[in-house]
Amino acid sequence: MHGLEFVVILGIALVVCGVLATRLRIAAPVLQLAAGALLGFVPWLRETQLPPDVLLLVFLPVLLYWESITTSLRAIRRDLRGIVLNGTLLVAVTAWAVAALAHTLGLPWGPAWVLGAAVAPTDATAVGVVSRLLPRRNVTLLRAESLINDGTALVIYSLAVGATVGAEHLSVPHIGGLLLLSYGGGIAAGLLVAWLGILARRRIRTLDDTLIGNLTIILIPFTAYLLAELAEASGVLAVVVCGLVMSQAGPRLGQADARRQTEAFWSLAMYLLNGFLFVMVGLEAQAAVRGLSGNALTDALVMVAAVSVALVVVRFTFLFVAAYTIRLVDRRPQQRERRMGHRARVVSALAGFRGAVSLALALSVPYTVDSGAPFPDRDTIVFVAAGVVVVTLVVQGLVLPGVARWARLPQDTDHERELHLAQTAASKAALQALPDVAAELGTDPDVADRLLAEHETHLRTLHAIDAAEDTEDSGSLLRRHHQETDLRLALLVHKRAAVIALRDERRIDDSVLLRMQARLDTEEVRLAQREAAE
Repeated sequence: MHGLEFVVILGIALVVCGVLATRLRIAAPVLQLAAGALLGFVPWLRETQLPPDVLLLVFLPVLLYWESITTSLRAIRRDLRGIVLNGTLLVAVTAWAVAALAHTLGLPWGPAWVLGAAVAPTDATAVGVVSRLLPRRNVTLLRAESLINDGTALVIYSLAVGATVGAEHLSVPHIGGLLLLSYGGGIAAGLLVAWLGILARRRIRTLDDTLIGNLTIILIPFTAYLLAELAEASGVLAVVVCGLVMSQAGPRLGQADARRQTEAFWSLAMYLLNGFLFVMVGLEAQAAVRGLSGNALTDALVMVAAVSVALVVVRFTFLFVAAYTIRLVDRRPQQRERRMGHRARVVSALAGFRGAVSLALALSVPYTVDSGAPFPDRDTIVFVAAGVVVVTLVVQGLVLPGVARWARLPQDTDHERELHLAQTAASKAALQALPDVAAELGTDPDVADRLLAEHETHLRTLHAIDAAEDTEDSGSLLRRHHQETDLRLALLVHKRAAVIALRDERRIDDSVLLRMQARLDTEEVRLAQREAAE
């Protein structure tokens, strides 16, 4: 029964934290960590543990795949050099700096490197805490960086854990070979699984089975991770590469109902997995506190503060040194166009949040070494990692809005402009194709004329938006458009109430209600999204 009780308690904790986060305007992960720490006072809950491998093999593929398929590949190409530098060299430098600092504060080199690798990568999901404060380009750069740096950190983490437990004997050629295998094998595995996934989705699309299609999508990241791990390559990099490829091929493969189902599933899965990780780390952190003596706890708290400061200093220094080095080496005109101002770079330096990946790595530290002895300083690693995540989310999250205002970053209008361009191009394409398509389908002229009038009205509305509402005709057209949308949304309430009343009077079956409700929900989502976009 404890398993079922744990699931229910975890669900209630996530709901409560979500409500409080909205009302108190506190980052939900911070509340989830606190909830985990409070749940640790329940005796049987504090004994809850997951096998370390589960956190890497189950959580990471899902988290990374969704971030990969929702990240702009065009933006990655534009700033590829900076993203690669931040995702590889910066992670290695950060891991070394944290390891050296932790060793100075008393950790042996092995656990110190494990801690350094765990807190070195930034987290794409945690960036969402302040994503509305930053221009889209800055957010995309942070997300793309986090996708690559997870793979680098996991290589360092594996080497550090292997050396500590006695399974790895490190040398320069050995490390070089592992890095080559990790990156090369990971990229190859990702490309192979993406190709197989495209073939599978094309065949399954002909079956017109939404559930089978979505099951295939869910299997893709786990297959990529598994294949890479079997080859002793980077499963993280395989998932990222596979996700980026599928982000380009996916729009041509899926169907409307399948895409809606996919987005709903992945959004919920991401929320649950992230929340579960933060609650679990809260539980583990409390257990770690009980495992630390008075002096050890004081030392761990000092280490949390020192590592948190070191992460910001190293990131700040690296971003500026790398930028000036690139400017000295590359003076091409196109390079100058991609330059980022000093203020924007300061914002990026403070936006290096740590999150779910760092927590997963900390929780994945084995409990024992090969000899059967306890893994040295595991409690300290978990406690410090959790503390660093809290500090970055709370302190940097509080400081960053003020810094973003000081930086006076330019307003990001590219997304809205491109969205308007896409809507206009789609409407023009429909208008141009309508006569031929109507003739091919044998559509009655009055039906085709009515649809033509609707598309022409929609196109005039888009042109009115483009005119910035600076003319009386444009303003009148937009006002009528918004009034029509509001009226349609209001009428849906009455439609839904009427159908539910028929069910309550037992004049229609529940299955009929569900079908009608699905249709009304689809119409409401379409109208609400159109209103938000325009």
